[in-house]
Amino acid sequence: MCGIFACHNHPDVVKFKPTALKLSKAIRHRGPDWSGSVTCHNTILCHERLSIVGVESGAQPLTNADESIILAVNGEIYNHRLIRKNLKEPYHFKTTSDCEVVIPLYMEHGIDVPKYLDGMFSFVLYDKKLDRTIAARDPIGITTLYQGWSSEQPGTVYFASELKSLHPVCDKIESFPPGHVYDSATGERTRYFQPTWWDGQKIPQKPADLKLLRETLEKAVRKRLMAEVPYGVLLSGGLDSSLVASIAQRETLRIKKLAEAANGSAEETVDPDKGEGLVGIDDENNLSTMTFLPQLNSFSIGLPGSPDNKAALEVAKFLGTKHHVMTFTIEDGLNALSDVIYHLETYDVTTIRASTPMYLLSRKIKAMGIKMVLSGEGSDEIFGGYLYFHGAPDKAAFHEECVRRVKNLHLADCLRANKSTSAWGLEARVPFLDKEFLEVAMNIDPQEKMITNERIEKYILRKAFDTSDEPGAQPYLPDQILWRQKEQFSDGVGYGWIDALKDQAEKHVTDEMMKNPKPEWGSDIPDTKEAYWYRLMFDEHFPPSCASTVMRWTPKWSKQTDPSGRAIPIHKAKYADA
Repeated sequence: MCGIFACHNHPDVVKFKPTALKLSKAIRHRGPDWSGSVTCHNTILCHERLSIVGVESGAQPLTNADESIILAVNGEIYNHRLIRKNLKEPYHFKTTSDCEVVIPLYMEHGIDVPKYLDGMFSFVLYDKKLDRTIAARDPIGITTLYQGWSSEQPGTVYFASELKSLHPVCDKIESFPPGHVYDSATGERTRYFQPTWWDGQKIPQKPADLKLLRETLEKAVRKRLMAEVPYGVLLSGGLDSSLVASIAQRETLRIKKLAEAANGSAEETVDPDKGEGLVGIDDENNLSTMTFLPQLNSFSIGLPGSPDNKAALEVAKFLGTKHHVMTFTIEDGLNALSDVIYHLETYDVTTIRASTPMYLLSRKIKAMGIKMVLSGEGSDEIFGGYLYFHGAPDKAAFHEECVRRVKNLHLADCLRANKSTSAWGLEARVPFLDKEFLEVAMNIDPQEKMITNERIEKYILRKAFDTSDEPGAQPYLPDQILWRQKEQFSDGVGYGWIDALKDQAEKHVTDEMMKNPKPEWGSDIPDTKEAYWYRLMFDEHFPPSCASTVMRWTPKWSKQTDPSGRAIPIHKAKYADA
């Protein structure tokens, strides 16, 4: 991930530049490899770079030949090679960066540019000739982006990857909505992403095509291996991350065979000093110059004896990945909480519980020289995998909740994955949120996703990768993992983690405090001591103007107010009072 900060139509941009550079520096953790800025007319674009593709030549902001178009991007454009091949007009590319294709696309399609991008991205582009700024965010909001305004400068608009770059100069801040594009010419944001499944009221009728489901997920993982740096997979031992790891490992082995066929031996493609080679795949599944690791690295974290670490080890052994287990103590987690909330920029209970171990693990991963990881976010929203979906009354309600959860991922799991990893200059990619895969999975008749006595949660996803009735087929996962009950990450790292958070909150928040919440909180009143404690820590870092970007949630169809999966009675290790 990278970090961007931009300001359009500032009354004195030259005087503002030192402040802009300082605000950009506040998110340098997202992009520690290089910093850049361009000032033009009344606009400034700043960029903090994490180099993944086009490592040597892709410094930003990027410009076209006459430097009349300036671009700052955070993200990865997976179809950049196809875009380069299919441009209507010849364009001289200055870099090999995947992000540079946004400029010629803008020159050909104007504000419609994000419709042509397949990837995760947030960008701000300035057209000098038109004195026009456009900004856009990827369809689901995998990357983070915020928009801000100042009452002291009503005509000025700000953009940044994180709140911490905006709140010092803005008194109004909004989370930039996913799937939208902003145009300074109109001052409006418009939705460009309009998939067939977006209206949750229209119930899909298509039966599940298990073969297509498998193939599109495999393709989604494959395209996300685009990198020129060492990468790995986050492996909790749950279904979603295990499937991603399995597909990535298969692809690693497939590329190795291609390399052997193309070069005579795999060793010829490997740099003995770096332990890596320069083979990979392009859009047609042909070899191209990309980093290939002889062995796929996988990573898990948990308290000593945690369910996730145990399952992850089992999966890693089955797949043959080079696995790294990290254990953390409850004290480690508690000590990190304030920093976690500073980086997350939220006070949502579920997000903080799950982000803390992910934050700790990301630091270890980056220290090992890994810069990109694949992760399993999105699957539970798409397939209704959370245990509270057991309580869905009918398929219409089930589907409506799936759509609602996918639409809100940018405020929940996508935010967690992005900011927990970006805190240490690590990039997380999420294959389940691939546009093509979403189009397939979200248009399946929700009756086939519903949980019954015969069908465990995410049954059709499990069945799509069940090769037991395919003679001679290599299993993707061991049966006990393929059919393992859903375990939310904050539970799976060790049941003592959430229990400790609740106990600690009791020490910091009194009954009297619960009765007298802060007046500035308005109607957004914490309903538990744990939630109250997190809100207090959030307030230490951010002013009240930032609170409107936070969403808190609790499960539907359940009497439990605690968002933990273990609070749902069907959980095998449920709370005693559930």
